[in-house]
Amino acid sequence: MEFDMPLDQNSPHDESLGASPGVSNVSRRGLLKGIVAVGGLVLAARILPPGPSVAQTAAYGAAAMPHGTVNAPSAFISIGKDGIVTIVCHRSEMGQGVRTGMPQIVADELEADWNKVRVVNATGDEEKYGNQDTDGSRSTRHFMKPMREAGAAARSMLEMTAAKRWGVEPGEVEARNHEIVHKASGRKFGYGELAEEAASLEVPANDELRLKTPDQFRYIGKGLPLADGFDISVGKAKYGFDTWMEGMKYAVVARPPVFGGKVVSVDDSEALKIPGVEKIVRIEGTPAPAKFQPLGGVAVIASNTWAAMKGRDALKITWDDGPHKSYDSEAFRQQMLETARKPAKVVRDDGDAETELGKAAKKIEAEYYLPHLAQAPMEPPAATTRIVDGKCEVWSCVQAPQVTRTDIAEKLGMKLEDVTVHVTLLGGGFGRKSKPDFAIESAILSKEMGGAPVKLLWTREDDIRHGYYHTVSAERIDAGLDANGKVTAWRHRSVAPTITSIFMPDTKHQGAFELGMGLVDVPFDIPNLRCENGEAEAHARIGWFRSVSNIPHAFAIQSFVAELAAAAGKDQKDFLLELLGPPRVAELKSLDTLWNYGESTKVYPVDVGRLRHVVELVADKAGWGRQVPKGHGLGIAAHRSFVTYVATVVETAVAEDGTLTIPRVDVAIDCGNVVNPERIRAQVEGACIMGLSLALSSEISFKDGRVVQGNYDDYLVARIDQAPREINVHIVPSNWDLAPGGVGEPGVPPFAPALTNAIFAATGKRIRTLPIGDQLKA
Repeated sequence: MEFDMPLDQNSPHDESLGASPGVSNVSRRGLLKGIVAVGGLVLAARILPPGPSVAQTAAYGAAAMPHGTVNAPSAFISIGKDGIVTIVCHRSEMGQGVRTGMPQIVADELEADWNKVRVVNATGDEEKYGNQDTDGSRSTRHFMKPMREAGAAARSMLEMTAAKRWGVEPGEVEARNHEIVHKASGRKFGYGELAEEAASLEVPANDELRLKTPDQFRYIGKGLPLADGFDISVGKAKYGFDTWMEGMKYAVVARPPVFGGKVVSVDDSEALKIPGVEKIVRIEGTPAPAKFQPLGGVAVIASNTWAAMKGRDALKITWDDGPHKSYDSEAFRQQMLETARKPAKVVRDDGDAETELGKAAKKIEAEYYLPHLAQAPMEPPAATTRIVDGKCEVWSCVQAPQVTRTDIAEKLGMKLEDVTVHVTLLGGGFGRKSKPDFAIESAILSKEMGGAPVKLLWTREDDIRHGYYHTVSAERIDAGLDANGKVTAWRHRSVAPTITSIFMPDTKHQGAFELGMGLVDVPFDIPNLRCENGEAEAHARIGWFRSVSNIPHAFAIQSFVAELAAAAGKDQKDFLLELLGPPRVAELKSLDTLWNYGESTKVYPVDVGRLRHVVELVADKAGWGRQVPKGHGLGIAAHRSFVTYVATVVETAVAEDGTLTIPRVDVAIDCGNVVNPERIRAQVEGACIMGLSLALSSEISFKDGRVVQGNYDDYLVARIDQAPREINVHIVPSNWDLAPGGVGEPGVPPFAPALTNAIFAATGKRIRTLPIGDQLKA
């Protein structure tokens, strides 16, 4: 909501070095009102981060960049008369540390005292802030330089103001820890003393700025604590579920049990008898492809959550299950495998793999399968909406606030400027909360209640059974070896329903962005390499999942590398390095265009040298080749995703009864530049746990079109006793000649193949189907 009073700049905070800055959930308009009231500098620097080119957008279509374009956003920095620096973070915080990392970059270039920094979260506004969709591991890589420039601009304005007051040249003064110092005399001004006068200056152009050199960094590259850490630890942090306001109603929705189904009839008489139930509302579904629109169904609105849920239980609904009522995931698995055994659409073709496969001294083939997966964040989706005087306000745990704003405006027939989306903390996201169907449901129901505030809640079962799932996939790879065990030919056929199915009708091939996630960009030094993509129909809503199509592609490729090593009688690690070949930039000659995570291949080439380096680094740190006890094994895997390079070594122990434990994991990551090493370690550790979950037990299956699982008791994620006993993260030091890469997602893909390769080393058993489940006990 809007705050018409000044921000509380006098709230107590820890003055010790490295204390977390305060965090306020206020809107930009509220922020600027407060700053105007107290006086000071408000900097709205126009910054242009790197984004997809017009050519890329044209080549891949809107589905490849479904969350809008990156335009020229404003990075808002304000400095009050009291010297407090307030920085607007325009990205969503879901545990990755962006509300610390972005301000950390600004504060360093601003030469601010971290204890005098406050952070506020931006509302959804693409015109002001550019692309706010927080996924694709791109916050730092898109906004590191612009945030540095914004901080440097504010620093320069303060220095120019001090120089003017003293009647000296700007070069005679410098910023030092929240003060401007005259180098010759030692005279000082605090930032607050200069802020109001500095506000009258013109913001310097980017090419006039003096950015720090890496040796001058005070915060960048340091492990500062989370800005939200204290509030989270004491329960003060506000998530989507925590929104409350006077007169608020609560709602849950009975959604079609089968994707594409709809209500035939509903008897709500018993539901209306439940004390607290106030209204039953039918929500119309949107025919596929529905993008992020609601599935439809019947909503129960009540004075409290319990009444709403009991009212939903009492509904008697007759459903038309629609065209996917016979969807059976096991039958579909067999169908996809059959497709993978046949020639399909060629998406990369180097040399003549077909001929060379026929001539090979030895031919190896394998098939791999991964099921649908649910993001299953700890906090299920939730949104609260109220409509007052033609203005709609939404509070929600969304990853894509500007998409939420646009879709709600369109759904309600309102002007975009009349919709405000306030972003709360997210209790996990993993791609699920970039699809704002739940926020749209809340807006629809608020309108039905005459604009009264309505909190729309998804239960855990709602989230597991009605989400946007990671695609199911079948991967088949055939390779030919010569008499010396060298790979002469490689053919990879990939079959998976595509994310583009939620955007366009009758799409049965993976999109260019999915193919570019570890399939067609495989950087092996193999002269005859062919990739094919078979058709697969989507029978569920397919959406982003942490690391997306890199997961099945990396699992198949890195598992197959280990199988080839065994067939050739060679060490896993040595064979992987042999396949990668010498350090170089991979040419990928047969590809007309490579989808490269929306980035230029000149800035972010496929650098085999960096991939080799993380393999060698993690092997060294893990003690590759060391003696391990009986029943133990080491496995290795490496993968490039989101323009970052990761290699993982897993040590596993398998008991005689098939019980699996993981004594140790080592991960090496090269993300180009390091802003906060503690957040990188935390993200990689979390990626290992998520990779472990999908490898061990996570699976969404369908029977008669319905999701079989419903909660954490049957959609299993790793428990604490299953977690690795030790995770060591080895970060390649920053190379400031390189552009920054992503961190949140790249740690996931190599984990599962490293684990299953370790299982083979321990037991001699190959795992080609995930999850592992009871396969070790069979």
